[in-house]
Amino acid sequence: MQGFVATIGMFDGVHRGHQFVLQHVVDEARQRGLLSMAITFDKTGPETLTPLAQKRILLMKTGIDRIEVLTFDDALKQMTARQFMQQVLRDQYGVKVLLTGYDNRFGHNRLEGFGDYVRYGKELGIEVKSLPQAPSLREGEIASSSFIRQLVADGDVSKAGELLGHPYIIAGSVEHGEHIGTKLGFPTANIVMDDQCQLIPAAGVYAVKIRMENSMEWKHGMMNIGTRPTFDGQRQTLEVNVFRLKENLYGQQLQVAFIERLRGEQRFDNIEALKEQLRQDAIEAERILA
Repeated sequence: MQGFVATIGMFDGVHRGHQFVLQHVVDEARQRGLLSMAITFDKTGPETLTPLAQKRILLMKTGIDRIEVLTFDDALKQMTARQFMQQVLRDQYGVKVLLTGYDNRFGHNRLEGFGDYVRYGKELGIEVKSLPQAPSLREGEIASSSFIRQLVADGDVSKAGELLGHPYIIAGSVEHGEHIGTKLGFPTANIVMDDQCQLIPAAGVYAVKIRMENSMEWKHGMMNIGTRPTFDGQRQTLEVNVFRLKENLYGQQLQVAFIERLRGEQRFDNIEALKEQLRQDAIEAERILA
């Protein structure tokens, strides 16, 4: 049996800090003639950056040989760190080397730390090594899922994308809306998100790229998130205008990549003022996306 060099984490966002860690796992595995493995969990919350399907894709792009997703059930929650290392890492997956952050904790109530994992590893035949800290980015910033969530919640999708190392993406299906955009000369696709737990950026208008199902092409457009206050709307909607697109999108699956926020949500005094602002938004979005 060849065996694995593994690391464990939620990897929400698979941001640049995660990518740094996973590259170390891949390099360590190659040096030892082993395979690399990322172990993650199916647990999601109300502010998830990457639903499981998207997280799998992003993890695969790092070059990791194998991805294992554990169900975060009661049995797993009750496991001590030693039980987890023996039953899951060693017996189930054949892990030979575990790379983990010095302050990373796992096991029931996370009562044990790095020194305990090293000791258990010696007993179980698993070498436990500490990962180096990811280098800081500009101005001393370190990518973290919690910081990126705050950026997305604030609408700063440009900076969030820098820390992620890729644009922030949502996915969903196109359903019939109230056709207000069509009446304004900016037909929009009303998107219902696939994962209701995924974090939605702050209300406003965004320059975005859109990919339709069964296509590899990213088209340019702009998205409005909000309640449409000019029309006294009450319910939040996600509407995307795909530039220079004439085909019907109803029923299709779309991916929307957020590039930059153009402005916050606004209430306009009349329809003509709104239409003029939308024309300006489209010009600015085209400039950013060019």
